[in-house]
Amino acid sequence: MADDIPSIVHHVSLGTNHFERATGFYDRVLPLVGARKVMSLPGAAAYGKQFPEFWIQTPFDREAAATGNGTHVAFIAPSREAVDAFHAAALEAGGTDDGPPGPRPQYGPSYYCCYVRDLDGHKIEAAVIPV
Repeated sequence: MADDIPSIVHHVSLGTNHFERATGFYDRVLPLVGARKVMSLPGAAAYGKQFPEFWIQTPFDREAAATGNGTHVAFIAPSREAVDAFHAAALEAGGTDDGPPGPRPQYGPSYYCCYVRDLDGHKIEAAVIPV
């Protein structure tokens, strides 16, 4: 059964120190890559297309959430226009630019993406799968 699933990732979780603010941010940007909130628990929300693939949550140990240097999460966008809209929505929702939409030929001749930092400083990307 696992061979039928087109991904090797079960889910990714990022910590937040401001849960309501963080979920408001992701409620605005993730629909632009086809994701929606699929599950909510106290202090945790999961987004995906069909199942919980991406979680934003307060840390279980009650310590402060922190970003990982060199860590980022990339979301598959359906088009270049969706990448552009994702970037714009993220900035409008309070995120910060970490690489505007555009081609990244170093990753392949048709690679197109953007990078932003969410409200907790996590680096996220929206990218069109190269064909």
